[in-house]
Amino acid sequence: MSKPRTPGFETLSVHAGAAPDPVTGARNTPIFQTTSYVFEDVDDAASLFNLQKPGFLYSRVGNPTVAVLEERVAALENGRGATATASGHSAQILALFPLMAPGCEIVAANKLYGGSLNQMGHSYKKFGWQARFVDPGKAENFAAAVTDRTRAIFIENLANPGGVVVDLEAVAEVARDAGVPLIVDSTMATPYLNQPFEWGADLVVHSTTKFMSGNGSSIGGVVVDSGRYDWFAQREKWPSLTEPAPEYHGLRFAETFGDLAYTVYGHAVGLRDLGPCQSPFNAWITLQGLETLALRMERHCANAQAVAEFLEQHPAVAWVSYAGLESSPYHDLARKYMPKGAGSVFTFGVKGGYEAGVRIVEAVEIISHLANIGDTKSLILHPASTTHRQLTEEQLIAAGAGQDVLRLSVGIETVDDIIEDLDRALHAAASSKAAE
Repeated sequence: MSKPRTPGFETLSVHAGAAPDPVTGARNTPIFQTTSYVFEDVDDAASLFNLQKPGFLYSRVGNPTVAVLEERVAALENGRGATATASGHSAQILALFPLMAPGCEIVAANKLYGGSLNQMGHSYKKFGWQARFVDPGKAENFAAAVTDRTRAIFIENLANPGGVVVDLEAVAEVARDAGVPLIVDSTMATPYLNQPFEWGADLVVHSTTKFMSGNGSSIGGVVVDSGRYDWFAQREKWPSLTEPAPEYHGLRFAETFGDLAYTVYGHAVGLRDLGPCQSPFNAWITLQGLETLALRMERHCANAQAVAEFLEQHPAVAWVSYAGLESSPYHDLARKYMPKGAGSVFTFGVKGGYEAGVRIVEAVEIISHLANIGDTKSLILHPASTTHRQLTEEQLIAAGAGQDVLRLSVGIETVDDIIEDLDRALHAAASSKAAE
């Protein structure tokens, strides 16, 4: 008898982690909107609290609906386990929590979402964590920034807002040589376009708010562990995972749970003490979105390619940064790491700078002016006046969010309608400028 084939991505998107409800027979995953769970007896309760058996005791650390989401995302990333969180930003903090201590550092790409730059550059300092930012264009930039206090390398692939593609394989090699995990924010790529574990990454974070839910209705995040990092190789760096945990009677997570240690710690300590759990309702909505992720990403990418090609030829547009264009410096990397498409979020520069950018976002009709990406609806934003406004001029330029930059998140509408809306807004902005 032949060996069963591994289920395809689309099949996992629909079925991974789920089964008909054993009590009611409900085919769709129920929303377990509950805070807590009845114990069988005192011994059962003790076993759960001591991490001696799997199960649910309180929804801050685990919930059946959320657990299905975690299993599904882990399956789509070909990972070992996952921890769902309340937002993408809380996922980033939870990803680092087992690795860091006061005085420790991360080396991070300077091409990140503006909120991530702010979180890492300012808020992390309150924990005693330091972020060293480097240009991700060359892997050696990461190597040069590593010190004996470095505990992780962090990058965003298809970085928001400019769609920057990083050479994952090369940066993963730097992380291996440094003896630290490589963490990849893969929100914009999604596991459909790119699976960082295949290229040497150790941990992946997503804002499930974006393409995974896909409808702009639910905030959430997730941390996925490859299960491949050897925490005992340099155990002195990872005391949270390798040393006795006093709150669990001296249990050592890496010793007790093996390749699930990081994920168990994320629930048993990270969610327990920091509290950024994802709600069952948001997890349920995201599960519905995941079922159509592959179909939506195909349309997102096809539409984005057509829109980028249109804008590249438009007289009111100075430049377009989309890795799907042959003119992009990231085109070859995108073909290597994301052969199914270069995503649907990219930036372009308008002639006329800041004022022109403001006029365009106020002139579009079908496209919505708001601070989100990954929606079925097309979205537009002027980062310098919104998401990145807290950055200095130098930081704006480094992040690819200068005064003339507009960010598009191309939706799944009829592409000719998207193009017509943009064309009308571009001409209206140019006409307004000429009339001044």
